[in-house]
Amino acid sequence: MKKKLIALAVAGALAAPVVASAQTPGTNVTIFGRVQAEYSLNDSSGRRSEGALEDNARSSRWGLQITEQLSNGLKANARLEFGLNAGAGSATTPREQWVGLSHNNWGDAKFGRVQSPFKDFAGGMTIDPFAYTTLQANGAGGTMSGGANGLGSGANGFVNSAIRFDSATVEGFSFAALLMPGDANSLDPQRALNPGLGGISSSFLPGGLGHQGQTGGKDGEFDGQAAAKYHADWMGHSIDIFGGYSRDNANTLQKSLGLRTEEVWRVGASMGFAPGVLQNFKLMGQYEDINNAIGSATCTTASALVANPLDAVTTGQCNSAMNFGADGSIWHAGGTYKWGNTVLVAQGGMTKAHAGGITGAAARSADSFTVGAIHNLSKRTSLFGGYQHVYVENPNGAAANSFNNVVAPSYATGNRSTYTIGVRHNF
Repeated sequence: MKKKLIALAVAGALAAPVVASAQTPGTNVTIFGRVQAEYSLNDSSGRRSEGALEDNARSSRWGLQITEQLSNGLKANARLEFGLNAGAGSATTPREQWVGLSHNNWGDAKFGRVQSPFKDFAGGMTIDPFAYTTLQANGAGGTMSGGANGLGSGANGFVNSAIRFDSATVEGFSFAALLMPGDANSLDPQRALNPGLGGISSSFLPGGLGHQGQTGGKDGEFDGQAAAKYHADWMGHSIDIFGGYSRDNANTLQKSLGLRTEEVWRVGASMGFAPGVLQNFKLMGQYEDINNAIGSATCTTASALVANPLDAVTTGQCNSAMNFGADGSIWHAGGTYKWGNTVLVAQGGMTKAHAGGITGAAARSADSFTVGAIHNLSKRTSLFGGYQHVYVENPNGAAANSFNNVVAPSYATGNRSTYTIGVRHNF
């Protein structure tokens, strides 16, 4: 009995500082997260069907949100978040990790590892109901960029060593900007060079493995992104219009390979209808114009829906990728209908990768459509399922995007069908 009392006393003494810090006046620490699991069946051309009960889109995560009220309406904020793959025993994915300041009058500033405005502010995952599932539009879905440099809409795509500012909304207008200082060896995605691979690091390959989110690099200048949106309620209709510009400067090594600064322009809109016959409908879409692809020629592992895109037997595909150094475009369109606690979803689009680039690869296109439903059991728990099909025209094998004796994984190996059903709980 005495031993139990001593153990409880020691545990209480160790916990006391944590409890005290969490209850400091003006400070609030919130534990949040999500757990998701889905059974997905993947059927790709020329390969046997594969099914697994996992979370390959890496929707599952947990984290801490910290806030402290300062003087004159100023607030200090911090976020520490980590991802996992429920069903696969993996819990090693770093997500958002930043500290910042905010004020209702001017907005929110963040410093650290952040999401790009193209992902969570202007289009991207904000208009994809199936974001972070195997039916997602980015990457394997082929209707949104999922670049491993973090500047696209890719699942688990983040930008390291960045400064992000989100403005307050004024008369329906708001904007967001991101800046990543890149002139440093420590931010060079090519810093781990392998002479046996022609001096190229595996982190430069289309799978985007290695230092994901390192967009700048030695002599890469500053990378950045800016986006703006406008919200209006017109005759009962809810309208959002957005647009943005993204710039990923080529660093010294990339320039030596013939790559130039990547520029991406995005424009799009969403509309919810006024009460009436169409009141439960919502339409959304966006268009991306890509020039001199660098990050847009890659996918994050979660966007490609594989644990390792360099695995020769994987069925994962990066259907939204451009050819390295070449141009292209991506458009996405969709609609939802709310029927009680169920949301019916239909969406699709096309990626056009123009011929050329540093490998002289042929032109390629990927068309896709997705249908499915999301049923909300409560505000926190939902069931989802559906079907996605991707048609690939002129699929490129691995050799089409290989360079300097490095064999790249296939971007798109043929038509691809995906069936899935899953459950998600937010806490």
